[in-house]
Amino acid sequence: MSATVAVILALAAGTYVLRLAGPVLHGRVTLPARVRELLSAGAVVLLVALLATGALTEGGGFAGWARPAGVLAGAVLAWRRAPFAVVVLGAAGVAALLRAVGVE
Repeated sequence: MSATVAVILALAAGTYVLRLAGPVLHGRVTLPARVRELLSAGAVVLLVALLATGALTEGGGFAGWARPAGVLAGAVLAWRRAPFAVVVLGAAGVAALLRAVGVE
């Protein structure tokens, strides 16, 4: 067995154990309210960081203005509770329109 296969199997087993831990430990472990709040805030911060990285960078540098403008348009449409398809098409359309007129 190669090292790559061993690493893949170890990661698969670890993932399975972590996913199994939730149902097994449910009801046995209680978290204080403050810890639950911090975990919730941490999840939001992580998602915002991923969004910012994906929206603002490409290849280690700034992605240009068209992509962040498209993401902003999509965020506004989502905030206004537009259907998902409208949000995606609106964001893509804004980015494509800006790129078509020369805004990178």
